[in-house]
Amino acid sequence: MARTSEFPEEGELVVCTVQNVKNFGAFVTLDEYANKEGFVHVRDVATGWVKYIRDYIREGQKVVCKVLGVDTSKGHIDLSLKSVNEHQRREKIQQWKNETKAEKLLEIIAERLGKTADEAYEIFGEAIVEKYGSLYTAFEQCAASENTLTENDLEGEWTKIFVEVARENVTPPFVQIAGILELKCPTPDGVDCIKNAIASGMTEVEDRVVVQYVGAPRYRVVISAPDYKAAEEELKDITNQMIVTIKASGGEGAFHRDGK
Repeated sequence: MARTSEFPEEGELVVCTVQNVKNFGAFVTLDEYANKEGFVHVRDVATGWVKYIRDYIREGQKVVCKVLGVDTSKGHIDLSLKSVNEHQRREKIQQWKNETKAEKLLEIIAERLGKTADEAYEIFGEAIVEKYGSLYTAFEQCAASENTLTENDLEGEWTKIFVEVARENVTPPFVQIAGILELKCPTPDGVDCIKNAIASGMTEVEDRVVVQYVGAPRYRVVISAPDYKAAEEELKDITNQMIVTIKASGGEGAFHRDGK
């Protein structure tokens, strides 16, 4: 939801909508700050000499700018377009899209609770942002784990609905890590023993683990999980189980996390 009374901080990246382009610069509104007006001087539009300013910035365009200075008494916000690289621009736009989506999801929750969006924000939105850093991060975490709100000491009649809406509308974030598993078994049924060992470690997380044959006796194990800590723990557990199983069959096993 738009920050109705705040101003951005110097150095912050902000999403803007271009309203009016002149030869000397462009007037924009800040989407995240209740459409407060900002100004991009022509010298801050692009590196080098700008012959035609509309080659770089046009009315109606969404742009990401860096805040150069803020005068809250006069309401002036000076911005730079040239100080934002392509990676920063893409990252900021995605963040803005995520938060826009999160605000719409908050409205859905508010409606189910019989509250307004502003009331919902006062009841639990501010506390969520304080705990998670942003609304969308909280929705992502709830989509991945229904217990995350409780674990962060957030409770109320709204929590169940928050988790429901998150799971209905947000795909949880996942990271991938991998390593090399070595399995050997000299017995006559060694191939079957290796297959059984691999299967033994995948029973609980089969939908998130891929085992790729690299070349005897090496297998690449790839796991997806909500975060790196969980991924490391699960990768350790499943490869340990595979190694225990192969050893029980008369074979040998080892795992190397830094393998590619």
